[in-house]
Amino acid sequence: MKRIILTTESGADLPEDLARKHAVQVVPMHVIMDGKDYLDGDLPVEDIYEYYDRTKKIPSTAATNVHEYQEFFAKIKRDFPGCTIVHIGYTSKASVSFQSAVIASEDIDNLYLIDALNVTGGLAAIVMYAVKVLEEEPSIEPERLIDKIEAIVPKSRLAFIPGSLDFLRAGGRVSNIAYLGGALLKIKPVIELIDGKLVSTKKYRGKMSAVSEKLMSEYLSEYNIDREQLYLLYSLGLDESIKQRMDEIAKEAGFRNVRWIQAGAMISTHAGPGGFGVAGLEV
Repeated sequence: MKRIILTTESGADLPEDLARKHAVQVVPMHVIMDGKDYLDGDLPVEDIYEYYDRTKKIPSTAATNVHEYQEFFAKIKRDFPGCTIVHIGYTSKASVSFQSAVIASEDIDNLYLIDALNVTGGLAAIVMYAVKVLEEEPSIEPERLIDKIEAIVPKSRLAFIPGSLDFLRAGGRVSNIAYLGGALLKIKPVIELIDGKLVSTKKYRGKMSAVSEKLMSEYLSEYNIDREQLYLLYSLGLDESIKQRMDEIAKEAGFRNVRWIQAGAMISTHAGPGGFGVAGLEV
C-alpha cells in the first residue's frame, strides 16, 4: 500500500509537535516587514508587535507561490517515493495560495488538493481529522480519504475575536468590518468563516475577559461541536486568566480534549496581540 502524506500551509497554525508527530508536511506562507520577505515560522511573532509599536506600521502577508509549491511537492515525492499527497489548503476565498497549489499540481501524479475553506484553528481541525482517519484506517484508499475530508470541511467551525482592530483593518480580509465605530466604542467584532470568507458576524462590547467568555458561550450554544476535541486559539498577549477560564468552560461543557493553538506570524498580522478564538468540528 502506497503511503499517503498529508500537507497543509503555515496558515493552519498547526502546532509543530503535532505536525512532527503525525508527519504532516507544512509549506510556509510569507510575512513582509520593512521591505523584507520572511517565511512564516521563521519570524518571531514578538518581532511583529515590536515593529508595530516602533513604527505604527503593520506587516503585510503573501501567499505561497507556484514555484514554492512545485519545490515543496517535489521534495515530498523524493523523500517518500511512490507516495500519494493529500493537500488540505487555506481557504481560496482569502488567499491565492490554493490557486498556486492547483497550478503547481498540474505535472505531479498522485496529488490531491482540498480547499478547506478555513484558516488557522478551523483548518488545523480539518487536518487533524484527516490524521485521525489515517491512523484508524492506515490502508484507506486516497479517494475514500478525500471523500471523508471533503465531507467534514463544512462542519469545521471557527470564530475569533481579534486583539486589535488596527491589525484586522490592515489585513483587509474582512470586508464588512466597521473599523472607526468599533475603535471609538471599544467594540470587538466576532470573525467567522462563512463559505470560506472571513465575515464579521457579531459585535461585543467590553473587556476581552468578558467578551471571550461570551464568545465561548454563544459558540457552544450555536454549534453542536464534537466533544472529543476542541481547539482554543490565541495570539500572544492574551491574559493567562482568560485562558484558564476558557479551559474551565470547555471542561464544564464536556470536552474530553482541549488543545491551545498559538497564532503564528502570518495570522498574527491580521489578529493582532491578545486575540482569542475557538474551533471544532460539528457532529
